Amino acid sequence: MRVLGSTVLVLEAIVVFLAALVAAGTGAVDGMGRSLLIGGLLALALIAGVGTLGRPFGVTVGWVLQGFVLAWGLWVPSMWIVGGIFVVLWFFAVRNGSRIDALRAERAAESDGTGADN
Repeated sequence: MRVLGSTVLVLEAIVVFLAALVAAGTGAVDGMGRSLLIGGLLALALIAGVGTLGRPFGVTVGWVLQGFVLAWGLWVPSMWIVGGIFVVLWFFAVRNGSRIDALRAERAAESDGTGADN
């Protein structure tokens, strides 16, 4: 979960910040400063959310952040589409991420345990 979830949140942070620049340029949000403030804070929150993924409430934090990205669609309508895509990616990360992490740990344990495979 940590690897896949981290990837989703970091990529989402980059896209959100770039969307803030576009929203400021197109006038979707009143003033460049307001757009950059909202987008920048949301991007920072997404990056900070990566740090919570190792804790029990990390998935919940990720879902709340997905809600904030979708809510930004009220001011920047294209964020409904972008946010929807990232909600699907986050769902995939939550659903399959733990399984992927367990498989990686199993493979690492096997290669460390035998040592003669190479």
